[in-house]
Amino acid sequence: MPISVYINFNGNCRQAVEYYAKVFETEAPQLMTFGDAPPNPEGELPEAAKDLIMHTRLNINGSTVMFSDVFPGMPLVAGNNIILTVASGNMDKIKAWFTKLTEGGKVGMDLQETFWSKCYGSLTDKFGIEWQFNYDSQAG
Repeated sequence: MPISVYINFNGNCRQAVEYYAKVFETEAPQLMTFGDAPPNPEGELPEAAKDLIMHTRLNINGSTVMFSDVFPGMPLVAGNNIILTVASGNMDKIKAWFTKLTEGGKVGMDLQETFWSKCYGSLTDKFGIEWQFNYDSQAG
């Protein structure tokens, strides 16, 4: 059974997921906000939370990646605890995705041939998410 990834953002989830949908040419995401949830009888939803993303997801190259904003007041620690790795047998797609994600981001390793792959590269995108791209002739 595949494992899905869930990424939390600090108020910019909508921008991030719409950006990723364009980069990977997926369908537009269905966005569920905290304001879309049924009312909580224990208290009113803070105004600052109403438009934040409670849940959304994308299918990126056959994998489900889920996204959410953290609820206002909850801590979010961005760091190197998550790296998304995209393997594809389509070199042109790898190059296109990598190039798009470098906009506003920082390249860790340019796309290049390594001892394990004809094309590998890594970067941190403009939202602070680390990505690795790997050519794999066995991948779709």
